[in-house]
Order: sequence, then C-alpha cells, then structure tokens
Amino acid sequence: MKDIDFVKMSGSGNDFIVIDNRQDTITLRPEFIKEVCERKKSVGADGVLLLEKSDVNDLKMRIFNPDGREVEMCGNGARCVAFWAKQIISQPRIKIETKSGRIEAEVTAGERVRIKLNDPRDIKLKLKLDLQGRTYEVNFINTGVPHAVIFTKEFPQDIKGVGESIRYHKRFKPEGTNVDFVKIKSPDTISIRTYERGVEDETMACGTGAVAAAILAYHTSLVNKKQISVETKGGEVLKVYFECNGSFKNVWLEGQVRIVYKGKIRS
Repeated sequence: MKDIDFVKMSGSGNDFIVIDNRQDTITLRPEFIKEVCERKKSVGADGVLLLEKSDVNDLKMRIFNPDGREVEMCGNGARCVAFWAKQIISQPRIKIETKSGRIEAEVTAGERVRIKLNDPRDIKLKLKLDLQGRTYEVNFINTGVPHAVIFTKEFPQDIKGVGESIRYHKRFKPEGTNVDFVKIKSPDTISIRTYERGVEDETMACGTGAVAAAILAYHTSLVNKKQISVETKGGEVLKVYFECNGSFKNVWLEGQVRIVYKGKIRS
C-alpha cells in the first residue's frame, strides 16, 4: 500500500483525478480506478488522467474511464492537463500525446483553456436505429472518440435509458459510442446533453461531444457559423470553432478549467 498524490480538477463540468506519473513509479489497476471514481464512496470523477513523459511532445496523457478502461481521447481532460502544466511546469502552451494523436493546448486567459483537436473523421449521416418501438435518426462522427449525435426539439426524459440503448446498439459494436442529444438554439448556439461511454451515465459536459455536435450541426446546415457556443448540462458554455473548406480542419475547443483541491489516496 502506498499514498498517491493527485489533483482534483474540473473542466466545464467534467471532473477528473489527475495523477503525475512523469517519474514512472505508478501502475494503475482497473480496480483502483473504479474505486476512486465512485462518487459518495471515494474521490469521485468522470475519469482518471495519468500524466507521463513523452519522447516527442511535452507530456503524454493516458485517460481511464470510471469503468477502468483506457480510452483514446478526452477533450475537457486535455484542457485540464494544459492548465495543470501551466501551474506546475510553467508552460502556457503545450503539446500533449494521446492515443488518438497529438493535440495542442493553450491557456488563453485566467482559467480559460483551448485545445486543438485532430481533424474529425468517419462522418456518417442519417443512420436509422430502431429502439424500443421508435426509430431514431442518428449522425456519427469520431472526434478522437466515437459520438452518435441526435438532433431533437426536446431532450428525452430518460437520457440514460435512451443513451444506453444507442451506446450498446449493434451498429456501433464492438467499441460502442458516446451519445449526444442536441437542440439548436440559434445560428451559432446549441445545447447538449451527453451519455458517456465508460461513465455509463449522463455527464455534466463532454468536450469531444461538444465538438461532435457543433461540427455535425454545421455539416447538416442546422447552424451557419464556424464558431459555435455549446451550452452544457452543468451550465457552462464551451466554444467550438473550426475551418471548413470541403473538410473540417483546425478544430478548437475552449472553456473554463479549475483546480478543485489536492490530496492523497491510498493504492
């Protein structure tokens, strides 16, 4: 048994346990990740971010969902890491290695952080899914992790139930998908509710989901601006901006980040 130092951080409603492993002394067991992410019984978080040295970038970020599984990318998590980097290693601009590729990040002012994501891929429109006696029209995109996006006039009353059904639908096997329900509010503003794979529930925000929703809203002509405000369940507004000349490039995600507290937890 040993004590592990951690920082609890929040990025626009997503909360994370951030652990510095640049000295390569920590091995995280799936059971440990599940325990520390469980709310009311431990620290509680939407995931664990393990920071390591990188041979080609400033830092390497490994991302673990509350189910203990390592995943490729987390937008709000990357913004938290960039903010942490400025506090600890005094770098306002940072290149972060992830399983989905390198991303660039910058602390723009105060607690606002923006990241440049890899170009989105695998866009598929108007997929028909039959669920519980109803047909849903779903759009798909990968913004570092897979997202199924549903545009709706009203959010489902049972976000978790509907989201879970789509997340595990055979169309998205074997990896599954995150699920975003999106309302259009104006030509440059959308509202989003997200069921996150790995968390297996609705979360207060999702960075890659905000990007997925904004890009698909533009791609399907539901909005006409290339800078989109994304209202999250947690109440904070994320900004997504991009270029589009036949394909989507230079995709950025911006929002607030803060350190909640620092502590130790026994492994």
